Amino acid sequence: MQIAQQIIFAACLGFAVWFFSKKAKEIRRNILLGMDEDLTDNKPQRWKNMLLLAFGQKKMFKNPFVAVLHLFIYLGFIIINIEVLEIVLDGLLGTHRLFLSPLGGFYTFLINCFEVLALTVLIGCVIFLARRNALKIKRFLSKDLNGWPRSDANYILITEIVLMSLFLLMNAADRALQLNGSAHYHDAGNFIISGLLAPSFQGMSENSLILMERSAWWLHILGILAFLNYLPWSKHLHILLAFPNAWYARLTNTGEMNNMTSVQNEVKYMMQPELAPTDATPPSKFGAKDVMDLSWKSLLDAYSCTECGRCSAACPANSTGKLLSPRAIMMKTRDRLEEVGKNINANGSFIDDGKKLLNDYITVEELRACTTCNACVEECPVSINPLSIILELRRSLIMEDSNAPGEWNAMFSNVENNFAPWKFSPDERDKWAEEMQNN
Repeated sequence: MQIAQQIIFAACLGFAVWFFSKKAKEIRRNILLGMDEDLTDNKPQRWKNMLLLAFGQKKMFKNPFVAVLHLFIYLGFIIINIEVLEIVLDGLLGTHRLFLSPLGGFYTFLINCFEVLALTVLIGCVIFLARRNALKIKRFLSKDLNGWPRSDANYILITEIVLMSLFLLMNAADRALQLNGSAHYHDAGNFIISGLLAPSFQGMSENSLILMERSAWWLHILGILAFLNYLPWSKHLHILLAFPNAWYARLTNTGEMNNMTSVQNEVKYMMQPELAPTDATPPSKFGAKDVMDLSWKSLLDAYSCTECGRCSAACPANSTGKLLSPRAIMMKTRDRLEEVGKNINANGSFIDDGKKLLNDYITVEELRACTTCNACVEECPVSINPLSIILELRRSLIMEDSNAPGEWNAMFSNVENNFAPWKFSPDERDKWAEEMQNN
């Protein structure tokens, strides 16, 4: 019977790891469909960003109460899963609490730490579930989250509550069996949280306790494996991608735009024609129409988005009722990238499906509403930059499609002809100063 359980466990583990790895490779491939961008400079600052922003949740502490709860949930869920190593080895080897003997009293200390964290995770998830569904917080009521995104967040919170409850129930039944002196359930010391429940279970028969402990053990580990494979389809993929996304964050000054060298050269050659090369070739495209035209970092941003809505809450265009929502920009980019990935899976390579990120997913009205104030970038807790996507799409609209409002076109014309946004020739630009002197 024990060997059969080990075989079943090994099969479940192998399938879960294989399925997750398959999806992880697809996501990596999709991200690398983007344009090259070198983001490996200043490594000390990048490590600092990763530790402070991804692990330390630095930006979350603008709201201390929410930040502390989120930190406990995040750290608790990661640290508690260290115990998964023991569970996996127990499942494969047919042992029970494999680390108890070599660690001795320190093992009890570790389990107690895990239990305290499990309780904080459970309480935090209950509070967040109530906060998300009972309190009328505007960014959680936005139409951006209609349908699957709203349900996704609730599924994650409920799953975490169930997993932590199973962990504590498993330990409580285990401790009751230890107190009853059952075979194979060696004394591991008192468990700080589940130990409070264990005495109430001691009146149960040994078989019932073993069934409870084993059921909780199986449901807990299978739940973790299922959750692992749910992550790639969920906004909670940021649990994994927040770290590389923070490390690869752009370190340029806040709000600095990425100018096209070819366009800068055109201006330079216009001012100094003698510098223009005779063999210069024009760029193949300006800006981005689809996800493949964006930087790979922008595509990593799309997969890393937590859908928390802090960017949209800080966006002045969104606050005044405009169609633009930076959160929706990231979600639509990810949706389009996923569709492109499915296209590649089905055909071996991408075959034009007649759709583009620009217009089919993100509208001109959304793009024009952006004031490029950079508030969305400042607010994001995991270093996502919706503005870079907006700018590239808008660059394509204007430079490829000549699609700009009349006011913008007038300004562009003035810049081209007069080297300034105003309709005055360079020779007359100082006249206002002469008039001031005369007056």
